[in-house]
This record gives sequence, structure tokens and C-alpha cells, in this order.
Amino acid sequence: MSKSVQHVGVTASADPVSDAELLAQTALAVEAAGSALRERFGDVVRYETREELMRALAANDDAALDILRPRLAALRPDAGWVEDELAGGALPSGEWWIVDPAEGNVNHLHALPDWAVTATLVRDNQPVLTAVHLPLTGETYTALAGGGAHLDGRPLRVSRTADLGLGLVATSQARPDEDEKVVRRIGSSITAMLFDALVVRASVPATLHLLNVAAGRIDAFWQFAGARADLLPGALLVAEAGGRLSDAEGRPWTPGSESFLAAAPGVHAEAVATLSR
Repeated sequence: MSKSVQHVGVTASADPVSDAELLAQTALAVEAAGSALRERFGDVVRYETREELMRALAANDDAALDILRPRLAALRPDAGWVEDELAGGALPSGEWWIVDPAEGNVNHLHALPDWAVTATLVRDNQPVLTAVHLPLTGETYTALAGGGAHLDGRPLRVSRTADLGLGLVATSQARPDEDEKVVRRIGSSITAMLFDALVVRASVPATLHLLNVAAGRIDAFWQFAGARADLLPGALLVAEAGGRLSDAEGRPWTPGSESFLAAAPGVHAEAVATLSR
């Protein structure tokens, strides 16, 4: 088990060849679903009510799921399927697909480029593999527990930055309608990072920031609250790229944690200190 994997408690499969092939097929599935969403992308989708917004979001989800669900079910017929993209916490034992058919769906509706399709296989509550496809660039990020993180086959490594004051950091809003305590914590954390980091970015979705952490473009990402679907893909990518994962106070992170931090090793301790103030 690599040191980076230990931060999420990932256990490599007893049959890595099988999982490697499964990852390749998962990547093809998210790419196919991404093509369907790319065809739907263009003008801003107008809506007047929350109900109209929800229908538009569901239409995108359904277009991708019509492709993803049968393909992934064929790959692992006995695996469970997490229906709620916003759900968190532990899963029952066994294998589960955690899928976000349109990660950053609201950006898609607003004709913004920051969206993706993700699929992650969890085995006994440990992420085994993940594939994240960015349809507008054609890029596919993949990670295999114990097998590294890659962008279109090229290995990824987190940044070597060792000074948070020189770092580019990012955060995200986990979901709409957060309770007041979480909203205020988000605001105070951004203020703290504005004092301690070089530049702070704040946007959705979380997965795209985590791709950048894994690729060494961003030095740290944090979020309060969150769901399995928006954190597990990036968590596995960052861990396999050599990053550190914890909650905002530096404790081991699990999908049930109230906060999340992914950082280059050189700035992790400083980021914890900033977020813990």
C-alpha cells in the first residue's frame, strides 16, 4: 500500500489486473455519457421556478444515466447503485457504484464549461477506482487504488509547493440550501485563506478543483459538508497522485466527516492550521 493511499484507507484489490481492465471500461462508459451531455450543451437554459430548474437538471442526469447505468451494471452485475448524488456516510458492505452523471450540472445549464461525468467503484467502503471525463476538453482522469492517478494515461503528481503563502487554493459549495452554520463556516474559512494563501478560488463543482490538485495546478482544496459523489472521485485521484487527505482539523477523512481537505504534502499542515482557527 502506498503512503498516499493510506490517507484514505484504500486497499488495493487482490486482482489488480481485473480492476485495471474494469477501470478502462469505466472510462469508456463516462466518455460515452459525456458525449451525450456535450450534444445538449450550448445556450443558457432559462428557468423561472425551482421546479423548472429541477426538471432541467434531471433531464441532463437522465441523458447520461441512460448510458452509464446499463454499461456499469454489465461490468459489475452484483454491485449496488447509489441513487442519491447528495448522500454521504458509510455504505453497506460489498461493491457500490457512486456516479455523478452531470457533476457541475448547474454550470452545464448556464453554458459554463466546468462540468464532468464521474463514476467510482467502492468496495467495502473503500474507493477502488474512479474515472472522470471532461467532455468539452476530451480529457479523462483515472485512478486505481495502489495503481496511481493518470490523465489520459499520463501520470499525475501533486505540486511541490511548500509555502501556503505561495499557494493557489480553492473551495466549493457542497450543495444549495446549506444550513446557516455551514454557510458561516465557509465564509470564515475563505476569509482566513485570503490572509494566508496567495490566491483563493471559490466555485463549483468540487471534483474539478480536486482534479487540479491531483495534477499539481492547485495546492489545496477544502470543503465543508459534502457528498460521496462529489468528493470520492477526487479524493482517490489526489491520494494516488501523492496528496494528503484529512478533515479541516487534520483528522483522518471519511465520507461521514463534516469537512474535507486535500492538499500537497508541503502545505497540508499550514492549511489545517488556517482552517482550524
